[in-house]
Amino acid sequence: MPAHPARAFSRPLNLRLCLAIPALTAVTLVLLELTSLDMRLAQWVYDPTAGGFIGRHSYFLENVLHDQAKNLVIALALLAMAAWLGAFFVERLRGYKRELGCLVLSMALSTAFVTPLKAVTAVQCPWSLSQFGGKETYSELLSPRPASENPGRCWPGGHAATGFSLFALFFALRDRKPRLARAAWVMAFALGSVFSIGRMLQGAHFFSHNVWTAVFCWLICLGTYYGVLYHRPRESLDCAG
Repeated sequence: MPAHPARAFSRPLNLRLCLAIPALTAVTLVLLELTSLDMRLAQWVYDPTAGGFIGRHSYFLENVLHDQAKNLVIALALLAMAAWLGAFFVERLRGYKRELGCLVLSMALSTAFVTPLKAVTAVQCPWSLSQFGGKETYSELLSPRPASENPGRCWPGGHAATGFSLFALFFALRDRKPRLARAAWVMAFALGSVFSIGRMLQGAHFFSHNVWTAVFCWLICLGTYYGVLYHRPRESLDCAG
């Protein structure tokens, strides 16, 4: 095995499919704004006689699944960054410089977009709403926000983005290690879903908040891969590969 394998053409990428699924998901989410699904799901995990959302004061959900799990993903990102920097100096890593760079950039962008978007959208968390013991007024995502001294910071889901940012691993691995890449996709989807459910049980997010987050993270990782790493023969003109 060479110390730094030459970069080969990428595996075929069905770009239409990769874009169509998140696009249909986004349309579905917009249509769900016309229903009460988010509110109903939140009501299922809210018990006013037990102090609010059933996971609000859970040590496991807050300290383990939120804080410690997030720190593990951050540690992975820092490790990837160290490996990418090392690729400039270590011969064995040099051939993986682009993959590592794509991984670092994808994970960074998949989490960095959350805070600015929260500030712009000012969506309230379920636990802040009057229906769940808070003081704020509920409003749909695309509706004007009611006046408030405490604007919301709950859309999209930050902790869900921590999990779904690992879609970056799928794209970093897909050309060289396709089987491992599929396992990475399953892990990213599962971890993001578990993080999402945990925060829903705590009353931090509605269901749709986290699905939107998955859509954004997928598109960011896909776009980064396509712009940084995807490499196809020049004669291939079909976007689907």
